[in-house]
Amino acid sequence: MLIFRENKDMNIFSFTANFDSEESCRNHFKEERDKTGVICRRCNHTKHYWIKSQWSYECKKCRSRTSLRSGTIMQSSNLSFLIWYKTMFLLTATKKGFSSKEIQRQLGLKRYEPVWAMVHKLRKAMGQRDDRYTLEGIIEMDEGYFTIEASEYEHKTQKAGRGSKTKSNVMIMAESTILEDIETGKAERQCRYFKAKVLGDHKADGTDKTFEKAIDDEQTIIFTDKSTSYVNIADYVEIHMTEKSNEQTTKETLKWVHIAISNAKRNFVGNYHKIKKKYLQLYLNEFVYKLNRRYFGERIFDRLVIANITGYD
Repeated sequence: MLIFRENKDMNIFSFTANFDSEESCRNHFKEERDKTGVICRRCNHTKHYWIKSQWSYECKKCRSRTSLRSGTIMQSSNLSFLIWYKTMFLLTATKKGFSSKEIQRQLGLKRYEPVWAMVHKLRKAMGQRDDRYTLEGIIEMDEGYFTIEASEYEHKTQKAGRGSKTKSNVMIMAESTILEDIETGKAERQCRYFKAKVLGDHKADGTDKTFEKAIDDEQTIIFTDKSTSYVNIADYVEIHMTEKSNEQTTKETLKWVHIAISNAKRNFVGNYHKIKKKYLQLYLNEFVYKLNRRYFGERIFDRLVIANITGYD
């Protein structure tokens, strides 16, 4: 069996050393999929034979076959394992990330559309992976307004020209912990995990539903401003603390939320020419996925391979 070296410093040189061919990428993908497990789509059995000549699993119960790609986000893709692995490396190699156009250029591919679809599938898998986890304890929450391309409807009804911009509101949540300095006694919030969800409007009902899915249980303390969007939040948490929105609230009470909003906006402006509203959540998925794994180092690449395997729906 091929043994892969531990990626202590996943840079371009170590990546190339581990994944220098289609076979090496495919073998690694199989190793990770074996750890995750394969479920037969016909009978739900979990025991399989491996048919190497076909690169497929065969169910021990009903003899149905499952290809190595089947049931993963690579299903139905004509792009090679090597291309997928290079793309996952590029998406996780930097905090800022790459646009699909830049990834196409880096990969040396002629067609843009398959690359665009591949990158968005990976971003969707990132979001689905993070949706498995909820926030708990002390949570900061506020809304950020992100610049997006005006829709066709807005072009017609508001007489907006081609290329014109509009805003979309996004709920940003940060799980923070208050730590006290032993020497000074000063209390300071340290942030753990984030969530970011595009909201359809400012109505409380939509905000409530998005919030309810994001938290662990009622043993939660939530900090927000006095927005009317949050009038029902107290029904879902132990304590709901509100403060009037001002400069001090931004710097102290909702510190980490506003740092995340600011960093996300800078990231998007620096990387993407324009973002349509229907794809905004996918870009947020990538930003939050990497933000939540900011201390993972090289392991973020390995985690994205696993998200590839488990993120298909």
